[in-house]
Amino acid sequence: MNRQASRPNVVFILVDDMGYGDFGAFNGGLTQTPTLDHLMQEGVCMTHQYTSSCVCNPSRASLLTGRYPHRTGSIDTLEWWGLERLALRETTLADVLKRAGYTTGLVGKWHLGAFDPRYHPMNRGFDETVCFRGGMHDYYTWRLEYNETVRRADGRYLTDVWTEEAVQFIERHKDERFFLHVTYNAPHTPLQCPDEDVAPFLESGRFNRGVSYVYGMIRRMDAGVARILDTLRKHGLEENTIVVFTSDNGPQFGGQGDECTTRFNCQFNGAKGSVYEGGIRVPMIVRWPGELEAGAQRTEMCHFCDLFPTLLAALNIEVPAELRLDGVNVLPVWRGEGGQVETRRFWQWNRYAPVVECNAAVRDGDWKLVRPAIREAMAVPDIDWLQVSMYEPERLIENGILQKPYPPREIPAPPPPELYNIAEDPLEQRNLADKYPDIASRLLCELETWFEDVEADRATIDD
Repeated sequence: MNRQASRPNVVFILVDDMGYGDFGAFNGGLTQTPTLDHLMQEGVCMTHQYTSSCVCNPSRASLLTGRYPHRTGSIDTLEWWGLERLALRETTLADVLKRAGYTTGLVGKWHLGAFDPRYHPMNRGFDETVCFRGGMHDYYTWRLEYNETVRRADGRYLTDVWTEEAVQFIERHKDERFFLHVTYNAPHTPLQCPDEDVAPFLESGRFNRGVSYVYGMIRRMDAGVARILDTLRKHGLEENTIVVFTSDNGPQFGGQGDECTTRFNCQFNGAKGSVYEGGIRVPMIVRWPGELEAGAQRTEMCHFCDLFPTLLAALNIEVPAELRLDGVNVLPVWRGEGGQVETRRFWQWNRYAPVVECNAAVRDGDWKLVRPAIREAMAVPDIDWLQVSMYEPERLIENGILQKPYPPREIPAPPPPELYNIAEDPLEQRNLADKYPDIASRLLCELETWFEDVEADRATIDD
């Protein structure tokens, strides 16, 4: 079989809560990421890559559909309310690739429908799955779904399970065209990691326990990525496989005392949960030997919504005509040819039901308007259900998810919008809203118009 004449395979590796500052290449060696640092030299690094949300599942929904999260119904992480569910009417990248003859596999975290079989990834375009379907999971006391069969922990560390299953998928399908979506949940909490990976950071005396565990979890994941890449090389698949690596949002900061995970992130403002740059701007690497320039950097602004049409373009597969996408094909950008990019992008996230005045942003060219978060709209008074979701999912599988109304709350008047020039002030230190009120007013109007549009789509979801 002449693989060079065939469409390439795709291995899309998505990690959880990893920021720019977690890459050794960007932090002066604070972390140990030799595989990712080398991958950056072999591929293209997108330096202005944005997620579609500052939290997990909304970004995943956009990645797989090419649409803003609100349109898809996947608006919040709270699976016990079903707010993470990817609407059944949505067409996924896996759906399209499966119809085009690809064998499709998911290994890792799903978080687009936890407790109803209709939302299982095998019903969303994936032929094979090894996953947990909620938002976070214990790394040692795990419960995984192998296709439709549940398997319990066997002593292995969960990151190693994902690596092994990814390797086995490639081994099984090495003579076919395949799309493998590897979604490591590292370095998402809980902070758990083998001692040998944590020890170098604890023993250095430079980091507290929380950061040491985060860096240890990344170290273990980096070694897993090395095994996946080695497997491609072993079977002669390296030249004909597009490898993408990115994170679903910025790093998670916070925690108390020695458990605090706040750490270096290249001085970006904000972190996971925030629409400031630290929450939505993430590193992305794309390797495609012979097609993309090794070691190149691209500075154009790209977005998770773009990944759906861009990967289809790379595979020479037409976007289904009936789909209304928010993303655009940025393959020419990946190639260094310039081309058309969408210069206006929008973000919004808070708990339970979307509130446009809270934690929202629009970027148009160099200008970015931010609606700061409102504390009361970000609170989760029923967070105890997270433990049920992680360790007793059968309760929700058998009895169903919670039903409205959501917990009561009073949301006060919002703080005033902020305006930043990202080209001149990428760290968002100088609020220019008072200096340029006309620009702030225009962007605020654009944000509100966008919100009405995507929320109108969400209102029509009936599943």
